[in-house]
Amino acid sequence: MVTGEFIEILRNHLGVDEAKIEQIKALNTEGTLSPVQAIKSQGLLDEHTLLQVSSLLLGLEVLPKIPSQMIDATLGSSFTVTYLKQKRALPLRDGDKRTLIAVNDPFDYETIDHITKTLGLGFIETVLCTEDEIGKAINMAFEEGPHSAEQILKDIDEEEGAKIYAEIEETTDLLEDTSEAPVIQFVNLMLSKAVKSRASDIHIEPYQLDLIVRLRIDGLLYNTFKPPKRLHPSVVSRIKVMSGLNIAEKRIPQDGRIEIKVGDKNIDIRVSTLPTVYGERVVLRLLDKSSRMLELHELGIPDAYLSDIRKLIRLSHGIILVTGPTGSGKTTTLYAALSEINTPEKNIITIEDPVEYQIDGIGQVPVSRKVGLTFANGLRTIVRQDPDIILVGEIRDLETAEIAIQAALTGHLVFSTLHTNDAASAVTRLIDMGIEPFLITSSMLAILAQRLVRTVCPYCKRPAQINGEYMRELSVSHEDLKKASIYVGGGCDKCMRTGYYGRTGIYEIMRVSESIKKTILTTSDANAIKEVALREGMKTLREDGAEKVLRGISTTEEILRVTQV
Repeated sequence: MVTGEFIEILRNHLGVDEAKIEQIKALNTEGTLSPVQAIKSQGLLDEHTLLQVSSLLLGLEVLPKIPSQMIDATLGSSFTVTYLKQKRALPLRDGDKRTLIAVNDPFDYETIDHITKTLGLGFIETVLCTEDEIGKAINMAFEEGPHSAEQILKDIDEEEGAKIYAEIEETTDLLEDTSEAPVIQFVNLMLSKAVKSRASDIHIEPYQLDLIVRLRIDGLLYNTFKPPKRLHPSVVSRIKVMSGLNIAEKRIPQDGRIEIKVGDKNIDIRVSTLPTVYGERVVLRLLDKSSRMLELHELGIPDAYLSDIRKLIRLSHGIILVTGPTGSGKTTTLYAALSEINTPEKNIITIEDPVEYQIDGIGQVPVSRKVGLTFANGLRTIVRQDPDIILVGEIRDLETAEIAIQAALTGHLVFSTLHTNDAASAVTRLIDMGIEPFLITSSMLAILAQRLVRTVCPYCKRPAQINGEYMRELSVSHEDLKKASIYVGGGCDKCMRTGYYGRTGIYEIMRVSESIKKTILTTSDANAIKEVALREGMKTLREDGAEKVLRGISTTEEILRVTQV
């Protein structure tokens, strides 16, 4: 029953209208529902008003936000994630002095009593909080708590591991009523750990005696977990179920997709399995769909080049190529360029393998070899779709290259990528494919070579010196050093003790000028083309990297690791 005092607060303190008050008075709360639950179920009051009335009625504090320092993973470890999320409650630590219980419904005395008794700390004060804030705090507590993946693995004994394996073999859907199974907990924690660590990939690698899980963070792999080898079939089966793959088929590679939510992030995962002599190897590529698309000025492109690039991407026809190895950020650069010129009066169409990010206002076509939709076939059709701008995910063969060049020569602006080490080598690669040099000079506007380098961790960076050997390697003069602000990371929890946090790009940008066109028509030698570009003021990847070292953005070791002379 909703009490008279409850009604008085609604009427006199919160100004709720009489019609709504009459509806609340008529509610039957004699059963299992508390007043808060009954009002919520009928949608009569919003959450903010319910927290206010509960606060005034019971004299409880309302926490608008739960500070991270109050989240104590040890307190949360006494309960399961499912229980706390169902009950919308979480024990908190307010400094060294007191323990609190954050609840959304202070009339749920059963839950408050259960948490109090389980913790065994005597009377515990209750505070009020929104469901959303409690949910975020529970996610944080269970990501960092002692019930980590390592602890879950310790808890799985031989008998339980065999039972879980049998369950996986028998059922086709583990998503129903099995969320407490330790292997499922391990997979969930592995995914949440990867998201929290900003990992781009998870590698699950079986060997003769071991099973190793590695995370790729800022381009490098780190050993993260080492579960018992006997759990390998269970972990792989769980991932296959989540991605809709065939559990029984272990002899051929399979590809799938998973969509998950970790805290407030929506993550799209591409799954690839590969049979090896010691079992199936699994790689999961993580894409954060809720992350913001980077803009051109945020990529690390030198200011001197930025205005040139902005002019180039607004031209009506020609080809702009971005080159570099796999994982060097080529697609991100092209997406940033497309986003900048994406206006209602332009028809932009892309063909990609696969489409990594969806951009509103752009037609994006995924390559599908199963039905014969290749880059070349798709590009032929795209040209008939009256496009202004075309993005070809990658030029892999002569046919695709020829169609892209023809599109550029017939009034389209074409963006694409190529796998070469530097900008000048892209010309050599196209000629090797069979493209005539005069077609390259007629269509090519510019070639960007790029790499991704790790940046110094802002949380633990400290001033540093550059030694003589590195000065020679990077062609840094003493005059340059006088104006430099060189930093290195000391290593902290934020950067996993690596000294690096995040990445930026280093760029080599070659405008196809008249001099370079003449050189291309006489020779396909990349060194000769590069010499002309350098005489015209082009900075190499290493020179751009050296500037980023002098500005304290990256380190000499990192630049030398990703560049070649």
